[in-house]
Amino acid sequence: MGNDLTFKSLGLTAYQDCYESMRDFIQEPNFSNQIWLLEHPPVFTLGTAANKDHILDAKDIPVIKTDRGGEVTYHGPGQLVIYFLLDIKTLKWGPKSLVTNLEHFVQSLLRQYDIETNIISGAPGVYVDNMKIASIGLRISKGKTYHGISLNVDMDLDPFSQINPCGYEGLKVTQIRDFIDKIDINEVESSAIEILGNQF
Repeated sequence: MGNDLTFKSLGLTAYQDCYESMRDFIQEPNFSNQIWLLEHPPVFTLGTAANKDHILDAKDIPVIKTDRGGEVTYHGPGQLVIYFLLDIKTLKWGPKSLVTNLEHFVQSLLRQYDIETNIISGAPGVYVDNMKIASIGLRISKGKTYHGISLNVDMDLDPFSQINPCGYEGLKVTQIRDFIDKIDINEVESSAIEILGNQF
């Protein structure tokens, strides 16, 4: 990909605003490959395969229906969200190779923190002892992809108990902080950019 890749650090960004920006961006005639790194205020999002019954009790957290693949998930402060706005047609990547590359990226990132991870066939994402630490949900439109990864770093995990994460009843979730006493999400973001710069 060489120099045709831009990283944007967007900080805390409302989900709906970011969602609309992604959809607009991939339609632009001067589209260029970008990776956006950010956090969202608390929100539940529903993918195209989502069953609303998997939201057990939203309480006061907003629910937004999206066009990404997958089921229901939660985003909140302390979770690093990485959106991949890429021309995968030009890169000659298929959907499966893209997901595999993203899973391997997360595994490489977590190895820096001595966290051993695994992949579960048929359940995209990255796991630690069958607890989910990173989710993947993508949309491909006219050869371009958007949406991406959410990696739990140092957040309040309680809202995950208000849903069946990714549509799996009883699925446990974890985060980097569960394995490391002190973790800075900005440090994780910097490491992510370094790894992605080399990988892509």
